[in-house]
Amino acid sequence: MPYEAEIMVVGCGNVLFKDDGFGPAVIKALEEYKEKHGLPENTMLIDAGTGGPHFIFTLPNEAWKKMIVVDIAQFGAEPGTVKKFTVDELPEGAYENAHSWPVSQPLHDLSKQCEVMVIGCQPEYVSAPDVELGLTESVENGIPKAIKMILREIGV
Repeated sequence: MPYEAEIMVVGCGNVLFKDDGFGPAVIKALEEYKEKHGLPENTMLIDAGTGGPHFIFTLPNEAWKKMIVVDIAQFGAEPGTVKKFTVDELPEGAYENAHSWPVSQPLHDLSKQCEVMVIGCQPEYVSAPDVELGLTESVENGIPKAIKMILREIGV
């Protein structure tokens, strides 16, 4: 599948590990929004699961103007708090996914080509390596705020 849209909204995370499924849950909610209200044609939604760092962030497309990454992020706030981070606000080596793959470096590299931001949600509980499906209530409640922030970023 070619990723040729100008605006990429990429949900990252593993739905098997409780709140780590925030990114894919936001993409699913955005797809439901798109069916009802539409989104700009230059916008692509991707549920990248755990493959974002390896299959998307390291394979940039020259059509990309903006990359919005949706993921959990540990930033010491109340669980379910949603915050926008610029790539420069992500300390290199400190923003990792549940598998401890460094994510910030590919995003820093990608930011040389296009605008990159992370819509991060403070998790309450990540169950890895134990499998637990579903988000905690606090993180579930963060989805509408994340969607509002993303819609503002894509001009809706």
